[in-house]
Amino acid sequence: MLERGWLSSNNVVLLAPDGHQALLVDTGYVSHSAQTVALVEAALAGRPLSWVVNTHLHSDHCGGNAAVSQRFGADILVPPGDYEAALHWDMAALSYEDTGQQCAPFTPAGCVQLGSCLPAPFEAWEVHAAPGHDPSSVILFEPHTGVLMSADALWEDGFGIVFPELNGEAAFAEVEATLTLIAALQPRYVIPGHGAPFGDVAAALGRARQRLAYFRREPARHARHAAKALLMFHLLERGAQRRSDVVSWALATPVFQRMCRGDLAPAAARGAVEGQAQMTEELLQALLDAGLLNQTAGGDGSAVVFPA
Repeated sequence: MLERGWLSSNNVVLLAPDGHQALLVDTGYVSHSAQTVALVEAALAGRPLSWVVNTHLHSDHCGGNAAVSQRFGADILVPPGDYEAALHWDMAALSYEDTGQQCAPFTPAGCVQLGSCLPAPFEAWEVHAAPGHDPSSVILFEPHTGVLMSADALWEDGFGIVFPELNGEAAFAEVEATLTLIAALQPRYVIPGHGAPFGDVAAALGRARQRLAYFRREPARHARHAAKALLMFHLLERGAQRRSDVVSWALATPVFQRMCRGDLAPAAARGAVEGQAQMTEELLQALLDAGLLNQTAGGDGSAVVFPA
């Protein structure tokens, strides 16, 4: 298991029982591709890499697909719900245009099979649908050892942004159903999409359910949390930027436009560019107040923000 920092998801290298083949789960963000290739190369120790499997196609989980496939000659398998969009490289359907994020184009060789297993010789791993965070997301479970690769369906302290909710599509019930599925699998050890592996699964599920209940009561809080996370992701990718440029990026990014026209914007300003800009400025200030961002003066006297 290769634990990565933001912007990348964790990566997992599986070795076949005979030790002569390998499979990689998720590949991180595109700007970390060279690091991903180096880490995987070290983990393989000369073994061939047969497959890359993506739990879902958010940019932080598949951005290294192209580089890894080119370096090792591995075929790429994606969740069925994303196959056509990836095959035709539909950036709108794949969410990259919506979130203002990047991903190097790649061509999938096929799909993982929901309710079945990974391809031989990795068939010990079951593939389960896990919608909520993303409609097409899957989780991988090995029942003999009780190891679960939960992607962004379950972290030690919560779960990933529920993106369909940001698009006006009800998905909190799907998050709940996925948490119920995980509980029914009774994993003994979880490798999440982000953060360290953990063993106290019951406690993690309890925290996730509490967080879900809170977001259901206060959906605007979920939108605010999501907006701050997307701003942080953008700044971690780009580094220091003028504060005004970050606001301009947010105003040009579709998911931000929708959030700032909806629950995030002051009622009197909904739909107005001024209200969206005001809301983005308030979110940046909240990140500064929380110590997640720093601010300095640029050469032209403008305010420049950057990750702490």
